[in-house]
Amino acid sequence: MKNLARFFGFLGLVLSLGLTSAAQQTPRTSPTPPPSAGDDGPIKTFEVRLPVTVKDKKKNLVSGLSRGDFLVFEDGVQQEVTFFSDEKTNPPIYVGVLMDTSPSTAGKMRFSKEAARNFLYTVTRVRKDRAAFMTFDHEVNLLKDFTDKLDELDKAVDGVKKVGSQTALYDAIWQFCDEKMRSAPGRRVLVLITDGDDTFSRADINDAIDIAQRTETAIFAISTKAGFLGSVPGVEAGTVKDEGDKMLDRLTRETGGEAFYTGDMLALERALKRVADELRGQYIITYRPANQEYDGRKRKIEVRFVDKQKADDYRIRTKTEYRAIRDSLK
Repeated sequence: MKNLARFFGFLGLVLSLGLTSAAQQTPRTSPTPPPSAGDDGPIKTFEVRLPVTVKDKKKNLVSGLSRGDFLVFEDGVQQEVTFFSDEKTNPPIYVGVLMDTSPSTAGKMRFSKEAARNFLYTVTRVRKDRAAFMTFDHEVNLLKDFTDKLDELDKAVDGVKKVGSQTALYDAIWQFCDEKMRSAPGRRVLVLITDGDDTFSRADINDAIDIAQRTETAIFAISTKAGFLGSVPGVEAGTVKDEGDKMLDRLTRETGGEAFYTGDMLALERALKRVADELRGQYIITYRPANQEYDGRKRKIEVRFVDKQKADDYRIRTKTEYRAIRDSLK
């Protein structure tokens, strides 16, 4: 009987190792459904972190504000602020660049690569920030994990040659946030280089926004809908936004980021410079919700100025909501 027990124990170990190995080789996985409010599991202190951008009426960044300048409200109730930092004390940035390599972007690969390189070199500060690079089509592939070595990131971008058969945009957002952003020890930023169209994901846009909010990840997007000669069939051309544009706007707006629509590389470089300046000039506000129940519903966030004059002169941008569910952030 002892020998038989040892045999089944060994067989179980072999099978588990085999399943683990197979899982590691699978290029694309199904998003795990969000845990419900009543799920058991590890619990982090229930706090919400807000990257806050402040601009004046001319869209210039406003610096020099302090903790006492801000009030935070959740569902209309003022909350207790537990942490505040500015550009001098902000933690490092962990940025993931996700590049679309689906058929719809095949003719714009050069633009996409240049956009990826420009963002990495503009935003990532050597010896402080970290960046990672991933591509997505019908598969989601991490080509370079978080590093501050720009030459290695450049090599990963340059090595992209092939395109896939579909577009799994929402799956890529889910997988990167769930697997990488949870454990990133700094501010979390995701940059999408895509046309915004999704044709293959198991997740939907609500899943993508939900996981970004839960992992405190701000999403920025660079649209690749520009034509081959630099024409832009989106906002800048004065035409009605298509569905892909609307999805990018929603992804970025509800996570505290911004979407850019331009086919001109010089204009894009200026836009990326603004993003880099914004990320470095943000204020980070953390608050502990008065309602500590994991009730599973969405809660509205509003950050206001104490001073009414500042409220008239400046504009605040941050994420606008989150869902109160039990989750584990490292």
